[in-house]
Amino acid sequence: MRSPAVRAVFCCALVAAAAFAAGCGGSSSKDETSSSEAKSQPAPPTSDFPSTRGKTLAEVLEGASPSKLVVSPAAEVFNKGENRYPFGVFQRDRTQVSDAKVALYFAKVPAGAKSGELSAGGKAAADAEKRALDQPAVGPFPAAIESLRTEPAYRAKTTTSDPDAASVVYTTHIDFPSDGEWRIAALIDHEGELSTTLLPSAVVGAFKRVPRAGQKAPLIHTPTTADAKGDLAKITTRIPPDTQNEVDYAEVLGKKPIVLLFATPQFCQSRVCGPVVDVAEQLKHTYGKKVAFIHMEIYNDNDPSKDVRPQVKAFHLPTEPWLFAIGADSRIEDEIDGAFGVQELTRVIKKLVGE
Repeated sequence: MRSPAVRAVFCCALVAAAAFAAGCGGSSSKDETSSSEAKSQPAPPTSDFPSTRGKTLAEVLEGASPSKLVVSPAAEVFNKGENRYPFGVFQRDRTQVSDAKVALYFAKVPAGAKSGELSAGGKAAADAEKRALDQPAVGPFPAAIESLRTEPAYRAKTTTSDPDAASVVYTTHIDFPSDGEWRIAALIDHEGELSTTLLPSAVVGAFKRVPRAGQKAPLIHTPTTADAKGDLAKITTRIPPDTQNEVDYAEVLGKKPIVLLFATPQFCQSRVCGPVVDVAEQLKHTYGKKVAFIHMEIYNDNDPSKDVRPQVKAFHLPTEPWLFAIGADSRIEDEIDGAFGVQELTRVIKKLVGE
């Protein structure tokens, strides 16, 4: 989401756009593995993938065929140091692949490269690509597979009726040594074939205004069920409405822990907002007495043709979904850019409440 419109992260992220020529939005395609069957899996060992010792990024990728799969990043904000890197893996017809073994590698784009040069097309892009691939490689960073499934009682119609709703998210952690542009590549082991594809560059340090762990959380007001006066469609696009709008964020900030989730289940182009709101709804059932759960929609009047809400602007968010775990001292304890499942949010909340 680049204001005023939310950026499609899974569906139309740069390299994925070519594969998904039909564009974003609904389709009749089904997940390769249904959401009821997709399971979390630990990351494979680094020894399953080529070492980077003394190699350039191009040398690491030698021997792997160009992939028929699309690896599409599900986050855009990266900072110097360790970052959670979520992504999706798809067939060319946009069906999700939920059982591939994937490792990411990266290399620093050389100093002097012009911003956007790699995605500009033509000879300049090809030359910039070669310079980036000739840089020392860092990795591998194998990815775990995290199921987005919830218990049946917490699966919204918004999620179950969406044939493109994501069932899993792949995640790894990458330690970026410095700000700047970093070229990302994936090695994919799927159905007995090792293949490779390039991802859009990660521009580290490009979104410094997005609040980070350790900082004071911005003060905003959020709409409540009382404000809706019985019309909950004003404050949530989830069907049926979630229960994460019982209190105004401003009324509890500094008084109790908060889980603040920015997402729009009905209009999320990345197809992960419905599942993550379901995840938060399930965890609210367990931790709702200890933590204030607040779901904040993205668009004014829940209308994608309008600007994003002022609360989204106050947090300077370039994408969605985003989750912030905020302590009783008003400081951000953790943040999640992109999709997450019950396991990841449980980890965040246990840390938040000291369990």
